[in-house]
Amino acid sequence: MLSIPTSSHAYGIGLVAVIIGAAIGIGYYQLYYIPEYNAKPILPDKVIHPGQTTQITIITGSVNQDQQQNFVPKKQEVQLGVDNLVVWTNQDTAAHYVTPDSSFKDAYSGDFGSDAIMPGKTYTFLFTQETKIPYYCQVHPWMKGEIDIVPGALTS
Repeated sequence: MLSIPTSSHAYGIGLVAVIIGAAIGIGYYQLYYIPEYNAKPILPDKVIHPGQTTQITIITGSVNQDQQQNFVPKKQEVQLGVDNLVVWTNQDTAAHYVTPDSSFKDAYSGDFGSDAIMPGKTYTFLFTQETKIPYYCQVHPWMKGEIDIVPGALTS
């Protein structure tokens, strides 16, 4: 007489263990890993709220390729904890961008680079770490600038 295979209790226990293990793994990922991965660094208050603001102006006529000045100043040194909040103001009649030559992600503020800055509008970015960033306008590539973030007197 042939016997018909029966299911084993071990199979059911193994399946329950896999389900519980998956639930624990997903719970850990959502409760601990993701918040830690996305957490902003703890920085001195003077870096997050600097006493001064650095102003860069996109001047009238910047859309003209023959004009030498567009981002004024073209090269700007900024000190952490002193003037590391940077504001680009578009005084031109055309929309412009602030686009890094290569991508840069500040640990506190995120990705650097603007959407279209319409005439009369601004783009603001808080730098919280030392770096040197050459940048340009993505629709007017002859417009170039550079921002150098250096340690400030208050942070060194």
